[in-house]
Amino acid sequence: MHSDRGGQYCGKAYRPLLHQHGAVRSQSRRGECYDNAQAESRWFRLKTEVLKLREWPVFANLADAQATVADYFDYYNHDRLHSSIGYQTPYPTHQHLLQTTALNCPA
Repeated sequence: MHSDRGGQYCGKAYRPLLHQHGAVRSQSRRGECYDNAQAESRWFRLKTEVLKLREWPVFANLADAQATVADYFDYYNHDRLHSSIGYQTPYPTHQHLLQTTALNCPA
């Protein structure tokens, strides 16, 4: 679970909760705002491309929120073209990178 260094992510209640669910904690380095740039960009896109277009209340309930975010991330990874990777979609680009890296990695 990657986050910035916000107090809620360093708190005594949060760390045991992550451990209980088998999640590994990852945080940006102190003073390095660009460590979290990819995640921040994705959340910004969700907010501007989906959430701001919906009327208040944005979600009917927790299930609606979960479905909306899951649907958007599926779209983001499989259908949305990204200029930073030559107007390709992230998932196949990532799969290709993994394959290329595995082929070039010494045993």
